[in-house]
Amino acid sequence: MPFYRSVGQIPDKRHTQFRQDDGSLYSEELMGQEGFSSDSSLLYHRYRPTAISSSTEHRPEKAEPSPNHPLKPRHFRTHKLDAAGDAVFGREHLLSNADVRISYSVADKPSPLYRNAIGDECIYVESGAARVETSFGAIDIGQGDYLIMPMSTIYRVLPEGDEPLRTLVIESTGHITPPKRYLSVRGQFLEHSPYCERDLRSPAEPLLVDGEDVDVYVQHRGRGSATLWTKFTYAHHPFDVVGWDGCLYPWVFSIHDYEPITGRIHQPPPAHQVFQGPNFVVCNFVPRKVDYHPDAIPVPYNHHNVDSDEVMFYCGGNYEARRGSGIEQGSISLHPSGFTHGPQPGAPERSIGAEFFDELAVMVDTFRPLELCEPALDVEDTNYAWTWNRDPGL
Repeated sequence: MPFYRSVGQIPDKRHTQFRQDDGSLYSEELMGQEGFSSDSSLLYHRYRPTAISSSTEHRPEKAEPSPNHPLKPRHFRTHKLDAAGDAVFGREHLLSNADVRISYSVADKPSPLYRNAIGDECIYVESGAARVETSFGAIDIGQGDYLIMPMSTIYRVLPEGDEPLRTLVIESTGHITPPKRYLSVRGQFLEHSPYCERDLRSPAEPLLVDGEDVDVYVQHRGRGSATLWTKFTYAHHPFDVVGWDGCLYPWVFSIHDYEPITGRIHQPPPAHQVFQGPNFVVCNFVPRKVDYHPDAIPVPYNHHNVDSDEVMFYCGGNYEARRGSGIEQGSISLHPSGFTHGPQPGAPERSIGAEFFDELAVMVDTFRPLELCEPALDVEDTNYAWTWNRDPGL
């Protein structure tokens, strides 16, 4: 994360003696990116974070994704994925490539302790609420929140309330950050950024949990692009950090705090960008005033992103550009490279004179083709590809 934080108890100087009440040393852990050459945090444990008593292979059920072939736009209705579980092993994988995997989860029970050792995760809450416990402390999430979980952070998700926690999960093979153009060379949000440090939340106090022989499931790299799973059993509960400081930690940003960038004519998706990752970007479309040129057409023009696949998750309001195509709350559309897409027939004329759009959507643009996972095909609207061929009067 771009700015420094200090939580709980830490010594005056790093890498020096820091003793517990019984005189023993706290165990210092440096958690850092790119070796020792990028953002990091120092965590101080009551017990050794290296002490494991077993390591066993874990094999969750999975199916290999298939190419989008024959090439066509797709529409997936995620609300048909109603088999509730936990927020880790209950993820229904939808789309993936070598850089990113996009999943949907309906969670109504606590997840196991989990560590993603492949890359950062971005978890967007469509509905519901949860408490997320991490080695940095706990943080609450609810509707509209993005949770950025740094690579290799141990955490678990505890749904709260009467309704299940519905989330879109973006798993990266690297790090997810705010767009570089919104940050100074020292990491401060610049004045033209649509959000800033005041909008972010992160753990405010340590979380101490007692326990012995505690299982943690780790997703990690295998041969080539393969993903493997291992179950570690830790001698002591990993939530034993009495304090930490640094610039690497979980943080939350609400989509409702995003200040949209608008103009006299239609603004392209980069004006809506909220995060970037390796070979992909995340944008969000929020309720906003729209174009104010007297001849403006507020909905998007037809466009062909020759370098990217475009994924749109429709999570609130009314997405005017695709009204009449079957898109609904919880829909995900895939508009691949090699296909020109745009507004639904009749939408440009209907939008003329509009002053405000009440819509909420999360978009992921990838710069390598996305493949289709079985759960996505199970809930596909197979008529979507032909919706641009409909009579605008229908």
